[in-house]
Amino acid sequence: MENNRVNQAIEVLKSTGVRVTPQRYAILEYLLTSLGHPTADEIYRALEDKFPNMSVATVYNNLRVFKEAGMVRELTYGDASSRFDANMKEHYHVICRECGKIVDFEYPPLFQVEKEAEEKTGFRVETHRMEFYGVCNSCQKEKVV
Repeated sequence: MENNRVNQAIEVLKSTGVRVTPQRYAILEYLLTSLGHPTADEIYRALEDKFPNMSVATVYNNLRVFKEAGMVRELTYGDASSRFDANMKEHYHVICRECGKIVDFEYPPLFQVEKEAEEKTGFRVETHRMEFYGVCNSCQKEKVV
């Protein structure tokens, strides 16, 4: 299943004229198979053994290419580092205030808020953003010990 997502993403890149290098493939594969929402530095550290000549700048440049192709979204939540999410389906995030872990969360009734906002204001709403903050299970357990 995951390999299929990677192959579909590669086809999207090729269709936009982007050349698929081994580094680009590895970054994309990491993003699509990662359950987290990694920073560029985390992606770099995960792949540096496999690609010792790759720089953090290469990772950033490829993330920009993926973002422009509509394959990833950049998440900015208060701290200085952007995180990247390859799940392009509409969803929300729950963020741990202790460790920064981000977990995807879907709740379809929240998307009715856009429709309600349009009806009440006359705007054509294009998107909305909502985050939930708390403390993840792991951090809760650490505090108990």
